[in-house]
Amino acid sequence: MNHVDLRPKKRSKLRIWLGTQFYIAKRWIEWKTGNKSYALETTEEELPYQVFLHRTPTLRKLKNVDMWYQHNKVINLKIAVQKLNGIVIRPGETFSYWKLIGKPTKSKGYVDGMVLFYGTFKPGLGGGLCQLSNLIYWMTLHTPLTVTERYRHSFDVFPDSRRTQPFGSGATCSYNYLDLQVRNDTDQAFQLKVRVEGDLLVGEWKSANLPIVKYKVYEKDHNITSAYWGGYLRHNIIHRKVMNLQGKEIDDQYVTENHAIMMYEPLLETTEQSG
Repeated sequence: MNHVDLRPKKRSKLRIWLGTQFYIAKRWIEWKTGNKSYALETTEEELPYQVFLHRTPTLRKLKNVDMWYQHNKVINLKIAVQKLNGIVIRPGETFSYWKLIGKPTKSKGYVDGMVLFYGTFKPGLGGGLCQLSNLIYWMTLHTPLTVTERYRHSFDVFPDSRRTQPFGSGATCSYNYLDLQVRNDTDQAFQLKVRVEGDLLVGEWKSANLPIVKYKVYEKDHNITSAYWGGYLRHNIIHRKVMNLQGKEIDDQYVTENHAIMMYEPLLETTEQSG
C-alpha cells in the first residue's frame, strides 16, 4: 500500500453527502440484483457446538468523551442485536451486517451516539454500532468462515492503553456502504448469537459440527512512522495461527494489513482506554 494515500483529503460537505448517497444507492442495487445468496433465517434453536465466544465492555471511559455517548450506544446495540441474534449462515450463504440490521432510524428507537468522522467524533443517529461489527469481525477470525468485505479505520483516534486485541482487528461500519460481509465456504451451518448482558456486549459463533481446529490471531510488524505532511502513521499486519485440537500449529495465515493516521502523540503515556 502507498502510505501517501493516507494523507487527509479536505472535501466539502456537499461532496461528502453526494458521495455517500452514491455508495448507498450502489449497495442497494447490489443487494437487489447481485448473485449472492444472503443469510436471512433466524432461529431461537441453537446449533450444538460453540466455536468462539467473546465479550467486550459497553461502557468505556474515553478521553474528552462524555459518557452519554456510551449510554446511548447501549440503547442502539440492544436494538441491533435483535436483528442479528440467531441468524444461521448455511453453506454458500453470505452474512451482510447492514442488510440484516437495516437503516438506523428514530422510528426504530435509535438515538444519537458517537460516530467517528475524519479523525474526530460527532453525534450521529445509531452511533456506536461499530462495537458490534468489531465484535463480529474479531470472532469470525476465529472460525473457518470467510470475511469477504471489511473496512478498517483510517484514523487511530484513541490511545490503546489496556488494549487486549491487536491494533486494527476491528471492522468499521457506516450504513450501508461500509458493510461487514462473511461467506460460509464450509459444508456445515454456522449461527451467530449476540446479546447485551449487563455492561457487556457478548457474541458467539456456533456450528452444526464439532470444531476440528482453533485459531490464534496476532499482529506482526507493528510500527509507527512519521508522515511527511506531519503527524504519525501506525501500521501492522494481522495473522492467525491454525492449530489442531492437540494444540499443534498446522498453518499460519495472513489476514490483513492496517495503516492509520494517529490522532494523538504516540509516545505520551495515558490511562485512557481505547474503543
